[in-house]
Amino acid sequence: MQRRDFLKLTAALSAAGALPFWSRGLMAAERPELPVPALLPADARSEIAITAQAGFTQWNGKRVPSWGYNGNLLGPALQLERGKAVTIKVTNRLPHATTVHWHGLEVPGEVDGGPQARIEPGQQRTVTFTPDQPAATCWFHPHQHGETGYQVAQGLAGLVLIRDNEAEKLLLPKLWGVDDIPVILQDKQLSADGAKIDYQLDIMHAAVGWFGNMMLTNGVSYPHHAVPRGWLRLRLLNGCNARSLNIAASDGRPLYVIGSDGGLLAEPVKVSEIGLLPGERFEVLVDTHDGKPFDLVTLPVKQIGMTLAPFDQPLPVLSIQPLTVLASGSLPDKLVAVPPVPSLDKTTDRWLQLMMDPQLDSQGMQALMDKYGHKAMAGMEAHGAMVADHGAMKHDAMNHDAMQGMAGMKGMSGMEEGSSSAAGYDFRSGNKINGLAFDMHKPAFAARRGEYEKWTISGEGDAMLHPFHIHGAQFRILSENGKPPAAHRQGWKDMVSVNGWRSEVLVRFNHAASAEQAYMAHCHLLEHEDTGMMLGFTVA
Repeated sequence: MQRRDFLKLTAALSAAGALPFWSRGLMAAERPELPVPALLPADARSEIAITAQAGFTQWNGKRVPSWGYNGNLLGPALQLERGKAVTIKVTNRLPHATTVHWHGLEVPGEVDGGPQARIEPGQQRTVTFTPDQPAATCWFHPHQHGETGYQVAQGLAGLVLIRDNEAEKLLLPKLWGVDDIPVILQDKQLSADGAKIDYQLDIMHAAVGWFGNMMLTNGVSYPHHAVPRGWLRLRLLNGCNARSLNIAASDGRPLYVIGSDGGLLAEPVKVSEIGLLPGERFEVLVDTHDGKPFDLVTLPVKQIGMTLAPFDQPLPVLSIQPLTVLASGSLPDKLVAVPPVPSLDKTTDRWLQLMMDPQLDSQGMQALMDKYGHKAMAGMEAHGAMVADHGAMKHDAMNHDAMQGMAGMKGMSGMEEGSSSAAGYDFRSGNKINGLAFDMHKPAFAARRGEYEKWTISGEGDAMLHPFHIHGAQFRILSENGKPPAAHRQGWKDMVSVNGWRSEVLVRFNHAASAEQAYMAHCHLLEHEDTGMMLGFTVA
């Protein structure tokens, strides 16, 4: 850290004293302070050590068992430098096997951390790679097949910050925890007695995803944070298992989007609110020069299962209190060079049809309505009436091009496998891509390294949201649910929304992935992923 930055940091951290005593006391009494994950750069040997471990976290006055990396909950923010090799040693001190996936990093399959890269309890895994991609906010989390949702719900997640020279030249806010703030958003459900995280992967959650009734920001409920007056940078991560979010300022002040999953945009994009899919990241700047406090809120979304209280109205997730000290960052007119979308003349086309077994759909939706009533259906009451015809609808929805894209695939007759007997139905393979549930030992296809591919990901015939993620690359969205991508979604991405229609992305893989350490492509609604909506693929 340069001396001037250190001085600014010291001044800003001590600036809480600029608030009147009664104001500071009131803030502290009403809500907790925002925990800021520690920055963890590589040491002198270019190594980083993280440990997955069990611990306890205080929620609602109860000591609740939780999991974290290098602590009780969540983890540090790993700081990587573009072009500099790093070795990361992961130790597993959990009672379960786990993996660590580097979500958003363009790394070879052998270090990507998919479900094949198991770390047994008491064991260690070491990976070495050299980041070679633009500055970005990425993250890391478990990818243990069948348990990803459970392990993320227990608290395993952390940020990865990639730095590069081009981004460092910009006068953006850069003082970690002062004017550059990580905001990790997750919902949680506790047991009735508040003594544990109430995670269940049953037929209801396999259909709609696991959701909670408590919103956490960096692991605590509705914290406050004092910031210098000026431009504030928020690194937003939707770390929820299944819930999509829609973030805004409580007083309507605009948000200026400067970056998405894979890096900074070409120029800031002004928005009044910004949607985040599960697993998605955005960097936004907010102007606090007026010195007025405000809340960051998540607005109601139209998603099955996600409309119940307290999410049926704007819900505050972070209270921001500007101080009298001034920040030094700015909002540039231009950010970084983002290359134009290449020509589509010579691309390999792939079709991925996302589908849910009719029986999982029918029984899952019925379980949801039995427990919560029609208010949980997000205004999609007709969905339940369509369930009986859902199997035919899915097949009808796949047009001639879709069927051609799936031609030659084995197991098409298995699309509704197990749906004839309710008693014997196994929902754990009830979500599929191109008619097949995930098979770790059978990659679905082979991509050619360095060549562009156009993927069409279809959710036709399915009323569910599917936040789709591709490992090993950053892509460009060509269309999202049949529409051109919004301006702030036109940069580098690794997440795309598939919501009842087709989305198209242009992707190129620059690293190899063998059959033994294949890349994954999957729905990032974690319970869909855990119950089959994932495939592996190789790159050579």
